[in-house]
Amino acid sequence: MKIMISNGSKEPIYEQIYYQIKKLILSGDLQEGDSLPSMRQLAKDLQVSIITTKRAYEELEKSGFIYSIVGKGSFVSEQNKEMMRERKIAVIEEHLMIAVQNGKEIGFSLKELKEMLTLLFTEDE
Repeated sequence: MKIMISNGSKEPIYEQIYYQIKKLILSGDLQEGDSLPSMRQLAKDLQVSIITTKRAYEELEKSGFIYSIVGKGSFVSEQNKEMMRERKIAVIEEHLMIAVQNGKEIGFSLKELKEMLTLLFTEDE
C-alpha cells in the first residue's frame, strides 16, 4: 500500500492518510477483507506519530470503510454496492466542483467546460 504524505499540504496528515486509503478502497485496489498495515507499522513507514495513523483509521472505521478486530488488526469492510456508488458520485461531484471553480477563476464559459469534459470523457474511445 503506497501512501504519500505532503508536509506542504494544508490538509492534516491524518486526512491525507484517510483520503488515500479511501481512494484505494473505492478504486478496488484494496478489496473486502484485505488487511491494512498495523497503526504502528504505518506510522513507522510514513514517519508520523501513531496518534496520526490511529486518527486516520478511526475516521475510516466511522465511515464504514474498514473494521478492526482487537489483537488481529484492521481490514477493509464489505462495501454495499449502492453505498459505493453514492460515495463515488460524491467524489466526482467534489472534483467537478473544484474544476468549475478553477474554470470560473480563469473565465471559462460553461460551454468550454462542457467541451473539455466531453473531450476527456471520450478520450479513450
